[in-house]
Amino acid sequence: MGSAMKKSSFFAVRIQEYKAMSGREKRKFWTNFFLNNSLYFMMIILVVYVTSQHRNFISAPSIVDLVRRSSSSLFMALGLGGIIVLTGTDLSAGRALGLTAVISASLLQRADFAERMWPTMGVWPIWAVALLVVFIGMIIGFVNGFFVFKFSLHPFIVTLSTQLILFGIILMYVNAGANAGRPISGLDPAYQEFVRGSVVRIFGQAIPNYVWFALIATIVMWVVWNKTVLGKNMYAVGANPEAAKVSGVNVGLTIIAIFVIAGALNGFAGFVDAARIGSNTPNTGREFELDAIAACVIGGVSFTGGVGKISGILTGVFMLQVIQVALQWLSVSASLQYVITGMIILVAVSLDMQKYLTKK
Repeated sequence: MGSAMKKSSFFAVRIQEYKAMSGREKRKFWTNFFLNNSLYFMMIILVVYVTSQHRNFISAPSIVDLVRRSSSSLFMALGLGGIIVLTGTDLSAGRALGLTAVISASLLQRADFAERMWPTMGVWPIWAVALLVVFIGMIIGFVNGFFVFKFSLHPFIVTLSTQLILFGIILMYVNAGANAGRPISGLDPAYQEFVRGSVVRIFGQAIPNYVWFALIATIVMWVVWNKTVLGKNMYAVGANPEAAKVSGVNVGLTIIAIFVIAGALNGFAGFVDAARIGSNTPNTGREFELDAIAACVIGGVSFTGGVGKISGILTGVFMLQVIQVALQWLSVSASLQYVITGMIILVAVSLDMQKYLTKK
């Protein structure tokens, strides 16, 4: 009852403020409203149009498929979002996922698989592999964060370097043991069931376990961003690192911690994707970070620093998947899909910069 009264009083105040505006102020209000929400309007128009052409687009199987696709992309976006809040980026995220994916797959191949990468090694416990690849991801994140802070290097340069290093390591790894560069497949059924299996059905559609893993990761990251000192420091450093330092914030520790968390999420994403894909090659994870960055930008995480929400990242990931799936339903060629996605990112960044300049 109390919360309903607060909401009604809030809207009443806003309405009164709007009525008190001059004609010019009202025009500016609506202009900003449509600019700030233009991507959402575009998505609604696209969904309505695709639905008019293909009624099954909003059917239960299609919606569940969107949820599955969004969940697999969410881990990396959650990690990259924090780095973007710090005005950085991570070009190595996709290769970190790829490395942890091939490691996960190689350690969890079936014991009776003829082309096992490590023939004399037993199948590892699933939990041990998950911890191992998360730890590897954290090391990669630490290296990125350390060089960004310690040597005042731009994250673009640091992560571009680690991207190349990781790709080289991946190529060497898939050629190690008895694998000889072949795709790493033949995964243990228990591992695949752990990731891709389902214990819940919605609208008659199976919801894979990795959807719940993504939901847990989202809740944990929401707590980190909104309820911890690290989250508050992250926003402060992203908005103004010098002012944050004067205020007593340990800037270096904050930067490294955010990169380490992103690395952990990339590592777990690799663990999930190895089972989800089933056959892993050196190209696993290639350019995945681009979709994650696009989702963060669409969701309102600002490259100007200090601005972003977990709910925005969640929305951005889902919106990007809706757009990509809609284009597929419309039989748009893969080449043109890249063009359209690039244009959407450009518009999102331009709108973000416009809001930043308006505030200044």
